[in-house]
Amino acid sequence: MKLFLRLVLLSLVLYSCSSDQLTVSEYDKDLIESIERISPTGDVTAFIMPEAGDYTTLLQEPKNLMTPAKVELGKLLFFETGLGADAVKEVGKFTYSCGTCHVPAKGFMPGTVQGIADGGIGFGLDGESRARFHLYEENELDAQGARPLSLLNAGFISNTSWSGAFGAGNINEGTEDQWGVNTPTEVNHLGLAGLESQNIEGLHLHRMKFNKEIADKYGYTEMFDAAFPDFPTADRYSIMTTSFALSAYIRSLLPNQAPFQNWLKGNMSAMSNSEKEGGILFFGKAGCINCHKGPGLNNQNFYAIGVKDLYETGEAFATGPDDLRNLGRGGFTGKNEDLYKFKVPQIYNMKDSPFYFHGSSKRSLREVVEYFNDAVVENENVDPANVSSFFRPLNLTEEEIVDLTQFLKTGLFDPNLNRYLPTEVLSGNCIPNNDVLSKVQMGCE
Repeated sequence: MKLFLRLVLLSLVLYSCSSDQLTVSEYDKDLIESIERISPTGDVTAFIMPEAGDYTTLLQEPKNLMTPAKVELGKLLFFETGLGADAVKEVGKFTYSCGTCHVPAKGFMPGTVQGIADGGIGFGLDGESRARFHLYEENELDAQGARPLSLLNAGFISNTSWSGAFGAGNINEGTEDQWGVNTPTEVNHLGLAGLESQNIEGLHLHRMKFNKEIADKYGYTEMFDAAFPDFPTADRYSIMTTSFALSAYIRSLLPNQAPFQNWLKGNMSAMSNSEKEGGILFFGKAGCINCHKGPGLNNQNFYAIGVKDLYETGEAFATGPDDLRNLGRGGFTGKNEDLYKFKVPQIYNMKDSPFYFHGSSKRSLREVVEYFNDAVVENENVDPANVSSFFRPLNLTEEEIVDLTQFLKTGLFDPNLNRYLPTEVLSGNCIPNNDVLSKVQMGCE
């Protein structure tokens, strides 16, 4: 509590707070005590995210340490449709970007049940109108068989994807015999961290291309020179350096302006009483903290909670009951004890998305809370022996369900994620999509 009070005094400088903002209520005291009981540092600071530009506490690839030049380059490349040069059909070329499926206004997730890059058309305002382009057959689509994870707080994890398959070290040490067997993880042999590995594979998978010719054509050459001066010029304008820039940018995506973050830093009026009650439940009775840990409220563990798969929505393309991605960690390791276990996702800005879990099986945060409260497995394929011991009835009251939902919905909501969106990219193409329908819907031209 002494450290917390020092933080409150510090907030006088950080926030120029009024006396109301510095008033510590009973709700605040209870939430502080709930956090201190489980905090690895014994105080609330364990859950405070770095400020913009502070990369020191993020997990980084030693061969790709973050720099402002890399982050800025990655920010442009992430939304650059000029990379989409290897589309299956001519009409699809240069029409999509990473931002097509990871939309800032949707918490860096798709605006629909499933991400569709090449072969998709339209966008709407925030990706909610993305659909299959009729000129593409279903088997020609670049459509993901599990709902893409949010990219927020990726800087706190070492291995990426729902199965944690990408990245050579940490949790994947000892899995070398599985690299490239059932999943496209041969890239792990490069010995890189998860983001760098997945982005190298992802650029190929999503039919993107980058080289010196493209760098010169769109005007990125000087930015690559500034970001990667230690790379020989023959290797500087490549898929690897493109991946490195994207990875640096993704690590910078921190929802550190959420009310809970402001509260942690001493602004007592940043959250409502209902949000504070929900926070007390999160760190206490509801047990959410058992899985959602640290500043990013995510971690590297895998749990089976028995939710349905994406194909069961009836709204997804190019997936089905035999999709290996349905198996979670087990689809990568090949171990029965890992079947249907999925990595714990981060949960900031989930309000942005009406689709939850790897299979988009829930459509509101209220439904998510109710699912955990009831703790009834809905996927008959999941072996009860693999279901997490944390997945048990919570016995929350109606009021507690409302408060916990409110904490998740608004307490963890950063309202300004568009700060991570560039105003334009060097190609001059529309962002994040450049197809005819998207441009009309976005009012781009």
